[in-house]
Amino acid sequence: MSVRSLAIGLNLYRKCVAVPQVRFLSASGAESLTGKYPTIRQLAEELAEVMGVEVGYKAVPKSREHLQALIPQSIKELPPRTMRDSFTVGVIPLGSDSILQEKYVSLTGQVRASRFLEDMDLFAVVVAQKFLLNPRVKPGMHSPYTIVTALVDRIEFTGYTPKLTADVRISGHVSWVGNTSIEIVVWLDQFSSTEYHRITQACFLLACRDAINTKSAIVNPLVAENKIERDLIASGNKRKLRRQEWTQTDLLTTIPTVEEQKLVHDLYRRTHKKADLSLNRIYLPSRCVWMESCTLSNIIHVFPQNRNIQNTVFGGFLMRSATQLSFTLALLFSKFQPVLKCISDIQFRHPVYMSDLLKMHAYIVYTENQYMQILTIAETWQIHKNLSTQTNSFHFTYEAPEDVQEVIPQTYRDAMKYIDGRRHFISLHQRSEHSVTPITTFGEPKYSSLKNNK
Repeated sequence: MSVRSLAIGLNLYRKCVAVPQVRFLSASGAESLTGKYPTIRQLAEELAEVMGVEVGYKAVPKSREHLQALIPQSIKELPPRTMRDSFTVGVIPLGSDSILQEKYVSLTGQVRASRFLEDMDLFAVVVAQKFLLNPRVKPGMHSPYTIVTALVDRIEFTGYTPKLTADVRISGHVSWVGNTSIEIVVWLDQFSSTEYHRITQACFLLACRDAINTKSAIVNPLVAENKIERDLIASGNKRKLRRQEWTQTDLLTTIPTVEEQKLVHDLYRRTHKKADLSLNRIYLPSRCVWMESCTLSNIIHVFPQNRNIQNTVFGGFLMRSATQLSFTLALLFSKFQPVLKCISDIQFRHPVYMSDLLKMHAYIVYTENQYMQILTIAETWQIHKNLSTQTNSFHFTYEAPEDVQEVIPQTYRDAMKYIDGRRHFISLHQRSEHSVTPITTFGEPKYSSLKNNK
Protein backbone atom coordinates (compact mmCIF):
# COMPACT_ATOMS: atom_id res chain seq x y z
CA MET A 1 0.00 0.00 0.00
CA SER A 2 1.54 3.33 -1.05
CA VAL A 3 2.29 6.37 1.10
CA ARG A 4 -0.30 8.30 -0.91
CA SER A 5 -2.95 5.65 -0.12
CA LEU A 6 -2.01 5.84 3.54
CA ALA A 7 -2.39 9.61 3.58
CA ILE A 8 -5.78 9.38 1.85
CA GLY A 9 -6.90 6.77 4.35
CA LEU A 10 -5.85 8.83 7.35
CA ASN A 11 -7.67 11.87 6.00
CA LEU A 12 -10.72 9.70 5.54
CA TYR A 13 -10.35 8.49 9.12
CA ARG A 14 -10.34 12.05 10.43
CA LYS A 15 -13.51 12.78 8.47
CA CYS A 16 -15.43 9.64 9.50
CA VAL A 17 -14.85 9.92 13.26
CA ALA A 18 -15.80 12.77 15.53
CA VAL A 19 -12.89 13.98 17.62
CA PRO A 20 -14.30 15.12 20.97
CA GLN A 21 -12.82 17.52 23.46
CA VAL A 22 -11.46 15.03 25.98
CA ARG A 23 -11.51 15.96 29.65
CA PHE A 24 -9.31 13.78 31.80
CA LEU A 25 -9.35 12.55 35.40
CA SER A 26 -11.99 10.58 37.20
CA ALA A 27 -15.59 10.51 36.08
CA SER A 28 -18.21 11.05 38.77
CA GLY A 29 -19.62 7.85 40.21
CA ALA A 30 -16.63 5.72 39.15
CA GLU A 31 -15.20 3.41 41.80
CA SER A 32 -11.55 4.16 42.57
CA LEU A 33 -9.43 1.02 42.93
CA THR A 34 -6.17 2.86 43.61
CA GLY A 35 -5.01 1.93 47.09
CA LYS A 36 -7.20 -1.15 47.21
CA TYR A 37 -5.03 -3.09 44.75
CA PRO A 38 -1.43 -2.57 43.55
CA THR A 39 -1.12 -0.63 40.32
CA ILE A 40 0.32 -2.28 37.24
CA ARG A 41 3.45 -0.15 37.68
CA GLN A 42 3.87 -1.29 41.29
CA LEU A 43 3.53 -4.91 40.20
CA ALA A 44 6.19 -4.36 37.51
CA GLU A 45 8.55 -2.89 40.12
CA GLU A 46 7.92 -5.79 42.49
CA LEU A 47 8.58 -8.27 39.70
CA ALA A 48 11.90 -6.60 38.87
CA GLU A 49 12.87 -6.67 42.56
CA VAL A 50 11.97 -10.35 42.94
CA MET A 51 13.99 -11.17 39.80
CA GLY A 52 16.96 -9.12 41.04
CA VAL A 53 16.95 -6.82 38.03
CA GLU A 54 18.96 -3.61 38.40
CA VAL A 55 17.33 -0.25 37.79
CA GLY A 56 18.47 1.43 34.60
CA TYR A 57 19.43 0.06 31.21
CA LYS A 58 22.70 -1.83 30.80
CA ALA A 59 23.72 -3.27 27.45
CA VAL A 60 25.11 -6.29 29.34
CA PRO A 61 22.85 -6.97 32.35
CA LYS A 62 24.08 -8.41 35.63
CA SER A 63 24.67 -12.14 35.48
CA ARG A 64 22.12 -14.50 37.05
CA GLU A 65 24.45 -17.50 36.83
CA HIS A 66 24.62 -17.76 40.64
CA LEU A 67 20.87 -18.52 40.75
CA GLN A 68 21.24 -21.69 38.68
CA ALA A 69 21.74 -23.77 41.83
CA LEU A 70 18.22 -22.81 42.97
CA ILE A 71 16.50 -24.47 40.00
CA PRO A 72 14.78 -27.69 41.17
CA GLN A 73 15.90 -30.88 39.48
CA SER A 74 12.78 -32.93 40.19
CA ILE A 75 9.06 -32.23 40.55
CA LYS A 76 9.26 -34.09 43.88
CA GLU A 77 11.05 -31.04 45.32
CA LEU A 78 8.09 -28.76 44.62
CA PRO A 79 4.89 -28.57 46.69
CA PRO A 80 1.52 -28.69 44.89
CA ARG A 81 -0.18 -25.35 44.27
CA THR A 82 -3.76 -24.29 43.64
CA MET A 83 -5.42 -21.78 41.34
CA ARG A 84 -6.32 -19.74 44.41
CA ASP A 85 -2.62 -19.47 45.32
CA SER A 86 -1.97 -17.70 42.02
CA PHE A 87 -5.02 -15.42 42.01
CA THR A 88 -3.91 -11.80 41.65
CA VAL A 89 -5.74 -8.51 41.23
CA GLY A 90 -4.23 -5.20 40.18
CA VAL A 91 -5.39 -1.87 38.83
CA ILE A 92 -4.67 0.22 35.76
CA PRO A 93 -5.33 3.62 37.41
CA LEU A 94 -6.87 5.53 34.51
CA GLY A 95 -9.29 7.27 36.88
CA SER A 96 -6.58 9.07 38.85
CA ASP A 97 -3.44 9.21 36.70
CA SER A 98 -3.59 11.96 34.06
CA ILE A 99 -0.19 10.97 32.61
CA LEU A 100 -1.45 7.42 32.11
CA GLN A 101 -4.60 8.77 30.47
CA GLU A 102 -2.43 10.59 27.92
CA LYS A 103 -0.73 7.29 27.03
CA TYR A 104 -4.02 5.43 26.61
CA VAL A 105 -6.18 8.01 24.83
CA SER A 106 -7.01 7.54 21.15
CA LEU A 107 -7.91 10.13 18.52
CA THR A 108 -11.60 9.56 19.28
CA GLY A 109 -11.12 10.10 23.02
CA GLN A 110 -11.54 6.40 23.78
CA VAL A 111 -9.06 3.96 25.28
CA ARG A 112 -6.49 2.37 22.97
CA ALA A 113 -7.06 -1.36 23.33
CA SER A 114 -3.50 -2.09 22.19
CA ARG A 115 -2.19 -0.50 25.40
CA PHE A 116 -4.04 -3.10 27.46
CA LEU A 117 -2.09 -5.87 25.72
CA GLU A 118 1.18 -4.67 27.27
CA ASP A 119 -0.37 -4.65 30.73
CA MET A 120 -1.88 -8.11 30.30
CA ASP A 121 1.39 -9.65 29.12
CA LEU A 122 3.27 -8.24 32.11
CA PHE A 123 0.49 -9.25 34.49
CA ALA A 124 0.54 -12.86 33.26
CA VAL A 125 4.21 -13.10 34.30
CA VAL A 126 3.35 -11.66 37.72
CA VAL A 127 0.65 -14.32 38.20
CA ALA A 128 3.09 -17.06 37.17
CA GLN A 129 5.74 -15.85 39.62
CA LYS A 130 3.13 -15.83 42.37
CA PHE A 131 2.17 -19.42 41.56
CA LEU A 132 5.74 -20.72 41.74
CA LEU A 133 6.88 -21.83 45.20
CA ASN A 134 10.41 -23.19 45.39
CA PRO A 135 11.71 -24.48 48.77
CA ARG A 136 15.27 -23.77 47.63
CA VAL A 137 14.51 -20.05 47.51
CA LYS A 138 14.83 -18.61 51.01
CA PRO A 139 13.58 -15.18 52.16
CA GLY A 140 15.69 -12.42 50.64
CA MET A 141 16.81 -14.54 47.67
CA HIS A 142 15.93 -13.67 44.10
CA SER A 143 13.79 -15.90 41.91
CA PRO A 144 15.85 -18.22 39.70
CA TYR A 145 13.08 -18.57 37.12
CA THR A 146 13.03 -16.84 33.76
CA ILE A 147 9.46 -16.69 32.47
CA VAL A 148 8.84 -16.00 28.80
CA THR A 149 5.64 -15.83 26.75
CA ALA A 150 5.45 -18.84 24.45
CA LEU A 151 2.11 -18.01 22.88
CA VAL A 152 -1.20 -16.29 23.45
CA ASP A 153 -3.99 -18.70 22.60
CA ARG A 154 -6.77 -16.17 22.34
CA ILE A 155 -7.65 -12.58 23.28
CA GLU A 156 -11.37 -11.84 23.05
CA PHE A 157 -13.06 -8.45 23.23
CA THR A 158 -16.61 -8.20 24.51
CA GLY A 159 -17.64 -5.03 22.70
CA TYR A 160 -17.79 -2.94 25.88
CA THR A 161 -16.16 0.46 25.31
CA PRO A 162 -13.96 1.26 28.33
CA LYS A 163 -14.00 4.78 29.76
CA LEU A 164 -10.78 6.74 29.85
CA THR A 165 -11.72 8.32 33.19
CA ALA A 166 -12.29 5.19 35.31
CA ASP A 167 -9.90 2.64 36.79
CA VAL A 168 -9.58 -0.75 35.13
CA ARG A 169 -9.32 -3.87 37.28
CA ILE A 170 -6.94 -6.51 35.98
CA SER A 171 -7.23 -10.05 37.37
CA GLY A 172 -5.72 -13.42 36.63
CA HIS A 173 -4.95 -16.91 37.84
CA VAL A 174 -3.29 -20.12 36.67
CA SER A 175 -5.69 -22.33 34.70
CA TRP A 176 -3.43 -25.23 33.72
CA VAL A 177 0.21 -26.34 34.05
CA GLY A 178 2.49 -28.69 32.18
CA ASN A 179 5.91 -29.92 33.25
CA THR A 180 7.65 -26.65 32.38
CA SER A 181 4.79 -24.41 31.19
CA ILE A 182 2.00 -22.45 32.86
CA GLU A 183 -1.29 -21.33 31.33
CA ILE A 184 -2.65 -18.06 32.70
CA VAL A 185 -6.08 -16.53 32.17
CA VAL A 186 -6.12 -12.73 32.46
CA TRP A 187 -9.18 -10.49 32.25
CA LEU A 188 -10.01 -6.79 32.49
CA ASP A 189 -13.11 -5.23 34.08
CA GLN A 190 -14.29 -1.67 34.56
CA PHE A 191 -16.93 -0.41 36.96
CA SER A 192 -19.73 1.59 35.35
CA SER A 193 -23.06 2.63 36.83
CA THR A 194 -23.79 -0.19 39.27
CA GLU A 195 -21.67 -3.11 38.09
CA TYR A 196 -18.43 -4.29 36.55
CA HIS A 197 -18.25 -4.80 32.79
CA ARG A 198 -15.82 -7.25 31.17
CA ILE A 199 -13.55 -5.55 28.62
CA THR A 200 -11.43 -8.43 27.43
CA GLN A 201 -9.86 -11.69 28.50
CA ALA A 202 -6.85 -13.63 27.29
CA CYS A 203 -5.21 -17.01 27.65
CA PHE A 204 -1.40 -16.89 27.90
CA LEU A 205 0.94 -19.88 27.75
CA LEU A 206 4.20 -19.09 29.52
CA ALA A 207 7.40 -21.13 29.39
CA CYS A 208 9.51 -21.43 32.54
CA ARG A 209 13.24 -21.38 31.94
CA ASP A 210 16.32 -21.49 34.14
CA ALA A 211 18.07 -18.42 35.52
CA ILE A 212 20.12 -17.76 32.37
CA ASN A 213 17.38 -18.83 29.91
CA THR A 214 19.23 -21.81 28.46
CA LYS A 215 16.86 -24.69 29.26
CA SER A 216 13.41 -25.45 30.63
CA ALA A 217 12.68 -25.42 34.37
CA ILE A 218 10.22 -27.68 36.21
CA VAL A 219 7.20 -25.97 37.79
CA ASN A 220 4.91 -26.82 40.70
CA PRO A 221 2.10 -29.30 40.05
CA LEU A 222 -1.43 -27.86 40.01
CA VAL A 223 -4.14 -29.46 42.16
CA ALA A 224 -7.86 -28.76 41.87
CA GLU A 225 -9.91 -27.86 44.94
CA ASN A 226 -13.34 -28.47 43.38
CA LYS A 227 -15.16 -29.65 40.27
CA ILE A 228 -14.98 -26.26 38.57
CA GLU A 229 -11.20 -26.32 38.80
CA ARG A 230 -11.02 -29.96 37.65
CA ASP A 231 -13.08 -29.02 34.59
CA LEU A 232 -10.78 -26.06 33.91
CA ILE A 233 -7.70 -28.27 34.06
CA ALA A 234 -9.41 -30.78 31.74
CA SER A 235 -10.17 -28.00 29.25
CA GLY A 236 -6.50 -27.00 29.44
CA ASN A 237 -5.54 -30.51 28.36
CA LYS A 238 -7.97 -30.18 25.43
CA ARG A 239 -6.41 -26.86 24.42
CA LYS A 240 -2.99 -28.51 24.45
CA LEU A 241 -4.27 -31.27 22.16
CA ARG A 242 -5.90 -28.69 19.88
CA ARG A 243 -2.59 -26.82 19.55
CA GLN A 244 -0.90 -30.08 18.60
CA GLU A 245 -3.62 -30.77 16.01
CA TRP A 246 -3.13 -27.29 14.53
CA THR A 247 0.59 -28.06 14.20
CA GLN A 248 -0.14 -31.37 12.48
CA THR A 249 -2.46 -29.70 9.95
CA ASP A 250 -0.14 -26.78 9.25
CA LEU A 251 -0.21 -25.93 5.55
CA LEU A 252 3.58 -26.02 5.34
CA THR A 253 3.55 -29.73 6.16
CA THR A 254 0.15 -31.01 5.01
CA ILE A 255 -2.03 -30.41 1.97
CA PRO A 256 -5.39 -28.62 2.36
CA THR A 257 -8.51 -30.67 2.98
CA VAL A 258 -10.72 -31.78 0.08
CA GLU A 259 -13.19 -29.02 0.95
CA GLU A 260 -10.41 -26.41 0.97
CA GLN A 261 -8.99 -27.65 -2.33
CA LYS A 262 -12.44 -27.29 -3.90
CA LEU A 263 -12.71 -23.79 -2.45
CA VAL A 264 -9.40 -22.77 -4.06
CA HIS A 265 -10.45 -24.26 -7.38
CA ASP A 266 -13.75 -22.37 -7.24
CA LEU A 267 -11.81 -19.13 -6.68
CA TYR A 268 -9.62 -20.02 -9.66
CA ARG A 269 -12.66 -20.58 -11.88
CA ARG A 270 -14.16 -17.25 -10.83
CA THR A 271 -11.07 -15.41 -12.08
CA HIS A 272 -11.04 -17.05 -15.53
CA LYS A 273 -13.47 -17.09 -18.42
CA LYS A 274 -14.44 -20.19 -20.38
CA ALA A 275 -13.77 -18.43 -23.66
CA ASP A 276 -10.09 -18.01 -22.76
CA LEU A 277 -8.67 -21.36 -23.84
CA SER A 278 -5.09 -20.35 -23.03
CA LEU A 279 -5.92 -19.73 -19.32
CA ASN A 280 -3.37 -16.91 -19.42
CA ARG A 281 -5.78 -14.10 -18.63
CA ILE A 282 -7.18 -13.52 -15.18
CA TYR A 283 -10.21 -11.40 -14.32
CA LEU A 284 -11.04 -9.73 -11.04
CA PRO A 285 -14.70 -10.34 -10.13
CA SER A 286 -16.94 -7.44 -9.15
CA ARG A 287 -16.51 -6.05 -5.61
CA CYS A 288 -13.32 -8.03 -5.18
CA VAL A 289 -9.70 -7.07 -4.66
CA TRP A 290 -6.47 -9.01 -5.14
CA MET A 291 -4.89 -10.12 -1.87
CA GLU A 292 -1.44 -8.93 -2.95
CA SER A 293 -2.66 -5.30 -2.84
CA CYS A 294 -4.03 -5.64 0.72
CA THR A 295 -0.84 -5.31 2.70
CA LEU A 296 0.93 -2.75 4.88
CA SER A 297 4.43 -2.80 6.40
CA ASN A 298 6.58 -0.76 8.74
CA ILE A 299 10.01 -0.75 10.36
CA ILE A 300 10.46 -0.09 14.08
CA HIS A 301 13.68 0.91 15.75
CA VAL A 302 13.30 -0.49 19.26
CA PHE A 303 14.73 1.27 22.30
CA PRO A 304 15.56 0.21 25.89
CA GLN A 305 12.18 1.47 27.13
CA ASN A 306 10.66 -1.41 25.13
CA ARG A 307 12.71 -4.09 26.91
CA ASN A 308 11.61 -6.76 29.36
CA ILE A 309 13.38 -8.19 32.37
CA GLN A 310 15.47 -10.46 30.11
CA ASN A 311 16.77 -7.37 28.26
CA THR A 312 15.01 -8.37 25.04
CA VAL A 313 12.02 -6.63 23.46
CA PHE A 314 8.91 -6.89 25.64
CA GLY A 315 6.26 -9.23 24.22
CA GLY A 316 3.51 -6.76 25.10
CA PHE A 317 5.22 -4.11 22.96
CA LEU A 318 5.27 -6.53 20.02
CA MET A 319 1.56 -7.22 20.49
CA ARG A 320 0.75 -3.51 20.69
CA SER A 321 2.80 -2.70 17.59
CA ALA A 322 1.21 -5.53 15.60
CA THR A 323 -2.27 -4.43 16.68
CA GLN A 324 -1.67 -0.84 15.62
CA LEU A 325 -0.41 -1.91 12.19
CA SER A 326 -3.32 -4.31 11.63
CA PHE A 327 -5.83 -1.65 12.74
CA THR A 328 -4.40 0.83 10.23
CA LEU A 329 -4.65 -1.73 7.44
CA ALA A 330 -8.26 -2.58 8.37
CA LEU A 331 -9.08 1.14 8.43
CA LEU A 332 -7.60 1.76 4.98
CA PHE A 333 -9.29 -1.30 3.50
CA SER A 334 -12.78 -0.84 4.94
CA LYS A 335 -12.77 2.99 5.00
CA PHE A 336 -14.46 2.76 8.40
CA GLN A 337 -13.17 2.65 11.94
CA PRO A 338 -12.91 -1.12 12.50
CA VAL A 339 -13.73 -2.94 15.75
CA LEU A 340 -11.23 -5.48 17.02
CA LYS A 341 -13.11 -8.71 17.85
CA CYS A 342 -10.38 -11.22 18.56
CA ILE A 343 -6.64 -11.90 18.45
CA SER A 344 -5.71 -15.56 18.20
CA ASP A 345 -2.72 -17.86 17.94
CA ILE A 346 0.00 -15.33 18.79
CA GLN A 347 3.32 -17.13 18.39
CA PHE A 348 6.61 -16.08 20.01
CA ARG A 349 9.20 -18.13 18.12
CA HIS A 350 12.39 -16.16 18.70
CA PRO A 351 13.42 -13.24 20.95
CA VAL A 352 13.85 -9.76 19.53
CA TYR A 353 17.12 -8.19 20.70
CA MET A 354 17.83 -4.55 21.40
CA SER A 355 20.25 -4.35 18.47
CA ASP A 356 17.68 -5.61 15.95
CA LEU A 357 15.51 -3.62 13.59
CA LEU A 358 11.93 -4.84 13.81
CA LYS A 359 9.94 -5.19 10.60
CA MET A 360 6.21 -5.92 10.58
CA HIS A 361 4.03 -6.93 7.66
CA ALA A 362 0.21 -7.08 7.80
CA TYR A 363 -1.91 -8.91 5.20
CA ILE A 364 -5.67 -9.13 4.79
CA VAL A 365 -5.95 -12.84 4.05
CA TYR A 366 -9.70 -13.47 4.29
CA THR A 367 -12.93 -11.46 4.31
CA GLU A 368 -16.53 -12.47 4.88
CA ASN A 369 -19.40 -9.99 4.92
CA GLN A 370 -18.25 -7.22 7.29
CA TYR A 371 -15.32 -9.19 8.78
CA MET A 372 -11.61 -8.96 7.95
CA GLN A 373 -9.02 -11.54 8.94
CA ILE A 374 -5.53 -10.06 9.13
CA LEU A 375 -2.23 -11.90 9.46
CA THR A 376 0.67 -9.90 10.86
CA ILE A 377 4.24 -11.21 10.75
CA ALA A 378 7.13 -9.75 12.74
CA GLU A 379 10.71 -10.26 11.71
CA THR A 380 14.04 -8.95 12.88
CA TRP A 381 16.77 -7.57 10.70
CA GLN A 382 20.37 -7.76 11.87
CA ILE A 383 21.96 -5.09 9.71
CA HIS A 384 25.61 -6.04 10.13
CA LYS A 385 24.94 -9.70 9.33
CA ASN A 386 22.26 -8.93 6.72
CA LEU A 387 20.19 -11.60 8.43
CA SER A 388 16.39 -11.65 8.69
CA THR A 389 14.47 -13.92 11.10
CA GLN A 390 10.72 -14.28 11.50
CA THR A 391 9.98 -14.03 15.21
CA ASN A 392 6.22 -13.64 15.71
CA SER A 393 2.87 -14.16 14.04
CA PHE A 394 -0.49 -12.64 14.97
CA HIS A 395 -4.04 -13.30 13.72
CA PHE A 396 -6.56 -10.46 14.04
CA THR A 397 -10.29 -10.43 13.37
CA TYR A 398 -11.87 -7.02 12.72
CA GLU A 399 -15.45 -6.01 12.04
CA ALA A 400 -16.60 -3.06 9.93
CA PRO A 401 -20.08 -1.48 10.07
CA GLU A 402 -20.74 -2.51 6.46
CA ASP A 403 -19.76 -5.38 4.18
CA VAL A 404 -16.23 -5.10 2.83
CA GLN A 405 -14.77 -6.16 -0.52
CA GLU A 406 -13.92 -9.81 -0.98
CA VAL A 407 -10.22 -10.64 -0.98
CA ILE A 408 -9.17 -12.99 -3.79
CA PRO A 409 -5.81 -14.84 -3.89
CA GLN A 410 -3.91 -14.69 -7.16
CA THR A 411 -1.08 -17.16 -6.46
CA TYR A 412 -0.84 -20.51 -4.72
CA ARG A 413 1.05 -18.85 -1.85
CA ASP A 414 -1.77 -16.38 -1.37
CA ALA A 415 -4.29 -19.22 -1.57
CA MET A 416 -2.59 -20.91 1.40
CA LYS A 417 -2.81 -17.65 3.34
CA TYR A 418 -6.48 -17.48 2.39
CA ILE A 419 -7.16 -20.99 3.70
CA ASP A 420 -5.23 -20.36 6.93
CA GLY A 421 -7.09 -17.07 7.48
CA ARG A 422 -10.41 -18.82 6.87
CA ARG A 423 -9.49 -21.46 9.45
CA HIS A 424 -8.78 -18.80 12.07
CA PHE A 425 -12.00 -16.98 11.22
CA ILE A 426 -14.03 -20.17 11.62
CA SER A 427 -12.35 -20.85 14.98
CA LEU A 428 -13.62 -17.47 16.17
CA HIS A 429 -17.14 -18.91 16.18
CA GLN A 430 -16.08 -21.96 18.19
CA ARG A 431 -15.56 -19.97 21.37
CA SER A 432 -17.21 -22.44 23.74
CA GLU A 433 -14.81 -25.19 22.70
CA HIS A 434 -11.55 -23.30 23.09
CA SER A 435 -12.04 -20.44 25.54
CA VAL A 436 -11.09 -20.35 29.21
CA THR A 437 -13.78 -19.41 31.71
CA PRO A 438 -11.97 -17.65 34.56
CA ILE A 439 -12.90 -18.28 38.18
CA THR A 440 -14.14 -15.03 39.69
CA THR A 441 -15.26 -16.38 43.08
CA PHE A 442 -11.89 -16.46 44.86
CA GLY A 443 -12.68 -13.25 46.76
CA GLU A 444 -9.72 -11.05 47.67
CA PRO A 445 -6.23 -12.20 46.68
CA LYS A 446 -4.39 -14.29 49.25
CA TYR A 447 -1.23 -12.20 48.96
CA SER A 448 -0.81 -8.53 48.23
CA SER A 449 2.84 -8.70 47.21
CA LEU A 450 5.03 -11.03 45.21
CA LYS A 451 7.65 -10.80 47.93
CA ASN A 452 5.24 -12.36 50.44
CA ASN A 453 5.25 -15.49 48.32
CA LYS A 454 8.96 -16.17 48.70
